Amino acid sequence: MAISKTEEFTKTENKISDWAKVLSHPARIKILKILAQKNICMCGDIVDLMPLAQATVSQHLKELKRVGFIKGEIEGPKICYCIDSSILDEAQKKLNEFLNSIITQ
Repeated sequence: MAISKTEEFTKTENKISDWAKVLSHPARIKILKILAQKNICMCGDIVDLMPLAQATVSQHLKELKRVGFIKGEIEGPKICYCIDSSILDEAQKKLNEFLNSIITQ
């Protein structure tokens, strides 16, 4: 069994890596685009717009929520999702800083 060495890297390096992993699936990109267009959305509405099963969409939503890209609030029997722009702003800033540091070297 492989041992994770994430503690050997900075908090920012781990965060950027986690964001990149979450953004590496096209379904998650599509979900973010849907939420950006609609501003707020119920899980069932997202499922209707995706070529995936409800359980699969729920897993993608869970990953987006885990890293903070989206927030979800329970409204009765449904969960209403929206983008957390403060986390996306932070991700954009950190990713830009990282990419710029590579380009300028």
